[in-house]
Amino acid sequence: MKARLPQGMGGGPGNMQAMLRQAQKMQEDAAALQQELEEKQYSATAGGGAVKATVNGKYEIVDLVIQPEVIDPEDAEMLTDLVIAAVNEANRQAAEDAQQQMARVTGGLQMPGMF
Repeated sequence: MKARLPQGMGGGPGNMQAMLRQAQKMQEDAAALQQELEEKQYSATAGGGAVKATVNGKYEIVDLVIQPEVIDPEDAEMLTDLVIAAVNEANRQAAEDAQQQMARVTGGLQMPGMF
């Protein structure tokens, strides 16, 4: 008795070519999306808006705004904490967006080297 493959499975070389074309298209779409994501910017604030950090999709800080009233030479540690919190949140937003956008392109398939 021969085992039967479900509809659309198997089919020989023609089906393999279609799979390869689909994989190549997915790879091209993922590369284009990665380029687009690298150019996006993400902003986050800390301390009720006292510090605002903006990062790009490459997780580089592109802007940092510190309200003058939080600059206290006697408490540099607090300002440091606010900057770190704002930058970390902006980076988290960038990573989450990248993951969601890439999942749309790849259908949830994990592609090595992509995020």
